[in-house]
Amino acid sequence: MSEPLPPGSTIGILGSGQLGRMLALSAARLGLKCHSFADAHGPAMDVTAAQTIAAYGDEKALAQFAASVNAVTYEFENVPVTTARFLEGLVPVRPGPRALEIAQDRQTEKNFITGLGIPVAPFVDVSKANDITAALVKWGTPAILKTRRLGYDGKGQISLVPGAGADKAFAAISGQPAVLEQRVTFVREVSVLLVRGVDGAIDAYDLPQNTHTNGILARSVVPADIDCATAQAAHAIAKRIADALGYVGLLAVEMFDRGPDAPPQSRLIVNEIAPRVHNSGHWTIDACVTSQFENHIRAVAGWPLGSCARHSDAVMDNLIGAEAQDWQRLAREPGTALHLYGKGDARPGRKMGHVTRLAAKTGD
Repeated sequence: MSEPLPPGSTIGILGSGQLGRMLALSAARLGLKCHSFADAHGPAMDVTAAQTIAAYGDEKALAQFAASVNAVTYEFENVPVTTARFLEGLVPVRPGPRALEIAQDRQTEKNFITGLGIPVAPFVDVSKANDITAALVKWGTPAILKTRRLGYDGKGQISLVPGAGADKAFAAISGQPAVLEQRVTFVREVSVLLVRGVDGAIDAYDLPQNTHTNGILARSVVPADIDCATAQAAHAIAKRIADALGYVGLLAVEMFDRGPDAPPQSRLIVNEIAPRVHNSGHWTIDACVTSQFENHIRAVAGWPLGSCARHSDAVMDNLIGAEAQDWQRLAREPGTALHLYGKGDARPGRKMGHVTRLAAKTGD
């Protein structure tokens, strides 16, 4: 195992969004610097010590970037795998390119998860409209069609309801390779935020309970309304995934809890994984001893992990589009931590910031 990076070292971040911004701010607390690399300027570049704007396939720029940093991570999962592999030949990349490759393709991801004996929603590979028709004959509706690649925040997804046509649904995603999932009934959505160090040490945060609107995370509430045994089972699932990947950093695993009436072996259904810090963990900045962002940086730098203990209950609400324009009222609201990402254009559906409201801790 390599030696921990000392303060003054530089972490390279692929991507320049708000997650990179919060990673860089957390790194600064530890005396570490960050260098952001992206194909366009973003809010992370307002707070990093160095910035490179270049194509992700520009090997000359990537080599110069690698020479300026001591380790590399990424803040979104659509970084080209070839980029991560090229950099891995020059500098440690954490988490490794395999996690990136698996998370980028929904079919690959589901096959990987089911290969570990972990349940997911029933799904079929879709390469033509007839694949949809055949699955609907077997399952019926509702179902959801998702592009295999590049979908996030509800993008690249089509819900199929009774009477929906397969040809129309397939055309709506421009005939891209896809997976069709059977809709499963569930009581709540939760996510596991697990951090794994270079030495294999693991810790995890209390589960947030998540609510989505139009495919975008709207709210995370901690603690989730879930019993201790089920929470432990969720953590065990995430640990199995992280260990299988040899993962280093913060891993998010989104799950559906089907409730106590479901068979115990399939009560928890994995929806998807994210090999990065995650929106449903933003509350950790204000409600935990060590945030998900600091713990990710600690892991990438080879440091001991910080405590994931929660000192407060929390409700985190995303500020989507024009909601961020209410910043003055939110800034005055007692018990509320306001986080704005420095984005200029408050487009509908765009994450502009978040607020976390704290309360005295309840539960164990």
